[in-house]
Amino acid sequence: ISKLVFELSGFILQVVVVIFTVLLLGLQGVRIVECKVANEFDSLEYPAISCRKHTAFLTDFGGVGDGKTSNTKAFQYAISNLSHYASDGGALLVVPPGTWLTGSFNLTSHFTLFLQSEATILASQDESEWPTLAVLPSYGRGRDAPDGRFSSLIFGTNLTDVVITGYNGTIDGQGCYWWDKFHKGELKLTRPYTIEIMFSNHIQISNLTLINSPSWFVHPIYSSDIIIQGLTILAPIDSPNTDGINPDSCTNTRIEDCYIVSGDDCIAIKSGWDESGIKFGMPSQHIIIRRLECVSPDSAMIALGSEMSGGIQDVRAEDLTAINTESAVRIKTAVGRGGYVKDIFVKGMNLKTMKYVFWMTGSYGSHPNPHFDPKALPNITGINYRDVFADNVTYSARLDGIANDPFTGICISNVTIHSGDKKLQWNCTDIEGVTSNVYPRPCELLPEKKEKIECPYPDDKVPIESVQLKTCSFKSVSFF
Repeated sequence: ISKLVFELSGFILQVVVVIFTVLLLGLQGVRIVECKVANEFDSLEYPAISCRKHTAFLTDFGGVGDGKTSNTKAFQYAISNLSHYASDGGALLVVPPGTWLTGSFNLTSHFTLFLQSEATILASQDESEWPTLAVLPSYGRGRDAPDGRFSSLIFGTNLTDVVITGYNGTIDGQGCYWWDKFHKGELKLTRPYTIEIMFSNHIQISNLTLINSPSWFVHPIYSSDIIIQGLTILAPIDSPNTDGINPDSCTNTRIEDCYIVSGDDCIAIKSGWDESGIKFGMPSQHIIIRRLECVSPDSAMIALGSEMSGGIQDVRAEDLTAINTESAVRIKTAVGRGGYVKDIFVKGMNLKTMKYVFWMTGSYGSHPNPHFDPKALPNITGINYRDVFADNVTYSARLDGIANDPFTGICISNVTIHSGDKKLQWNCTDIEGVTSNVYPRPCELLPEKKEKIECPYPDDKVPIESVQLKTCSFKSVSFF
């Protein structure tokens, strides 16, 4: 009995100390976060670029997971308070099981947002909970409307060391509200994205399910050192502009082990739009994509462009699967874009039910205004594909360069395409290159080499490939 009394007294003293500390720090606008009493079986592990010293739960800041109560202020309050730990080992905000309705909120540096299993962040359809932002400098106007744009659901700018991850928790953008406004022509501002990180570095987005984005799902822009992995991204195949992952003017990016069903491109690499992109001049480069599965009947598995005026270079893609998708790796550009797409390497594509296996377009159009510079011609060169198997294909290839500006340095090797009964399988204009061991026989502009060749794929690694994730842990919520 005396032992029990002693332990109880110690526990009461601990609680009093914690309460006093919370009150003291609360006066300074900071919440203490190591106040959970948890046993040794409650430690949960997860992989991340950085582990955090401090942990808090959304419920600590007034969050209510009933799917009806707005948590916008709870997220904002939580992240504002946890930002004070940036210089002291960083902080992790856990979203527990439940449905957490919220508008847009901003992240902070040295911070992890973690969605537990059966946790859903549900995007508000109340426009007053979506702040507005200026148009992107490399675009010069919004994609849906000329003026500003709505902030993304999860947004951050000028950050470093940010992780958005979980145990396959869900982020639901409730996009139907926005898709309806888009189809009716009622948008005065560009629709929000689900996740957008700007002017930032050391970013990880992983192990989540993202559904029904108002527009693009994941949009890192003007950023570097990015890891995106283990995402399941789902949108109706007729939903407008629901691109899956769009690295935009980004460097050193790794995308792997993702499954995407989309109404638009599953992945689109971009770098600015016409004269604004040319002036901003920030390329997308050193990007690796691997183990991607895609379903998109009206768009591409991977698109390069169409906004590519800042340039796209050194993109490597391997071990790709597409089913019921319009095209595999597609290049989209036009007169007036300027910029370049070069040093593109693709190997190991398994394709089923496609309209085109190979598709390059030099007349994509879609200009921000009619005053583009007709002398701003894109440079498309050094495009390499190898080790491709495709079944149930309508056309093998549609490769259309630009008159007086041909697409050059195209190499295609070791390709087998089982196509339909279309007689003209390869349609080629204004391109130059070679092929080897390709069936059906390519067009005359891509002559077959007499000696068997293998199109190049780099042996060196993109720097982001060498980044190893750490095993991190936190105590799950468990009160005595």
